[in-house]
Amino acid sequence: MRVVPNKYPAFERQEVVVHAPEHVRSITELDAAQLGLVARAWQTRADAARAEGFPFLFACVNEGRLAGSSLPHSHSQLVWLRDEPPVQAREHDGSCKVCELLEAERADGTRIVRDEDGLVVLCPNAGRAPYECLIAPLVHEGDGFASPHLASALGLAAAVLRRLGELRGPPPANLWLHNGDHWHVELLPRLTVFAGIELGTGHYVNSMPPEQAAQDLRV
Repeated sequence: MRVVPNKYPAFERQEVVVHAPEHVRSITELDAAQLGLVARAWQTRADAARAEGFPFLFACVNEGRLAGSSLPHSHSQLVWLRDEPPVQAREHDGSCKVCELLEAERADGTRIVRDEDGLVVLCPNAGRAPYECLIAPLVHEGDGFASPHLASALGLAAAVLRRLGELRGPPPANLWLHNGDHWHVELLPRLTVFAGIELGTGHYVNSMPPEQAAQDLRV
């Protein structure tokens, strides 16, 4: 595990976490212990960022050129931010949408991929692309960087990508930690291209029913 400083003009500070000394291309090639080290690196750097006056850390993984990755070696990017990301800031309205979502989806069951060890994996009812998944702790937790479930969440994301690789071949994908009112990991396989409708209107055309996606991903 190695953290490499990597500054870009658009951000106040950015770092790269190299996931393994061996040449691996995907988190699907990492075992549970290695994914645990990735989670610990994120948590350690979040503590460092906050200590230096950056209260918000954005952590993401890009895999494959179609998902924006510029390096073939599996890695994650950590962006240090002084201001809360707009997507995250919009959640502060007094209610937890993730808690409401988990309650409804567990009651329905058709879009649940896994429900185990205090974490739920589901395919959102209005996913942006085929096989999009949300991975969240069942109990309300506000800070993923302080959660004991973070390593397991990354493990579940890797398991979903492995299963999708069996179905469709290794997919390009984006994964990020959404550290809002109720933290969760969002996993977005890039099996389609966002075109004019998606980019111009914010309406995403997804031909894969989430119920079918969840059924395909269950193992």
